[in-house]
Amino acid sequence: MILTPHHLRFFLTTREHSLPLFIESIGFNSRQEDVSRPEGYPCFHWIQTVSGEGGFTYKGGTFRLGEHSGVLLLPGEAHAYRRATKVWRTLYITFDGPIAAAVLTALGLKHTRGYHWDPDSELHSFGENMLHSMVSEHDLSGLDASANMYRFLTLLRKHGQHSSMPSLSHNVERLTPVLTFMEQNYASPDVGLRDMAVMMNVSARHLNTLFKQAFGVTSYAYLIVIRLRKAKEMMTEYPQLTVKEISERVGFRDVSHFVATFRRAEGITPEKFKILYT
Repeated sequence: MILTPHHLRFFLTTREHSLPLFIESIGFNSRQEDVSRPEGYPCFHWIQTVSGEGGFTYKGGTFRLGEHSGVLLLPGEAHAYRRATKVWRTLYITFDGPIAAAVLTALGLKHTRGYHWDPDSELHSFGENMLHSMVSEHDLSGLDASANMYRFLTLLRKHGQHSSMPSLSHNVERLTPVLTFMEQNYASPDVGLRDMAVMMNVSARHLNTLFKQAFGVTSYAYLIVIRLRKAKEMMTEYPQLTVKEISERVGFRDVSHFVATFRRAEGITPEKFKILYT
């Protein structure tokens, strides 16, 4: 740990004894100095503004780092940052691990990028809470820090906004009426993209764009996910029902289509699923 009147920093797990996802260091700087790293930093690096403002430069562009904003930087990427106000307070986390890159890719955070978020989001204070827990607790194994790091990345995925793109939480909130409609009407084979688009007062194409931004799939593909989930629940709760009856109850007109769709998604047929789980 480094502790000065202006700088609080903890070093955690070493690379020789690393967890799958670990925090290398976490800290707070009450007087952030100007930094230039032509060779980049060896770990993944997160820096956010606590108060004041700075400018973060990478790949020839500059991202304004005011309050409620931060930058996630990939290892080895040249960058520099400098304060834009007399006092610039920052919080930073450096992290790595065998699964770090895969986790970031799965969460859609695989690029160096600036983010901003709403002041009332959980993301706003989570980093500071992580740092405070380091002060008050003795996490010698690094397990709590590892779990918190994963939680932090999921919050960044959920609440972080980049460029003019809305956050995942904003997209999901906007889609709530359609999601509720799907949950209530999945059993009807007549439910279609047009119905859902009319409900949202958007074009079918734009509705699919919203779903892809939020869930990575089209609206119809998401409806299929709901139908398959309901089918699995019914097969375990009502084992006496036939596969054909199940398929009809979850909105499939053709049982062969249901079986093929189920097998493609789950890797087994509905009949085998029933044997395994009932």
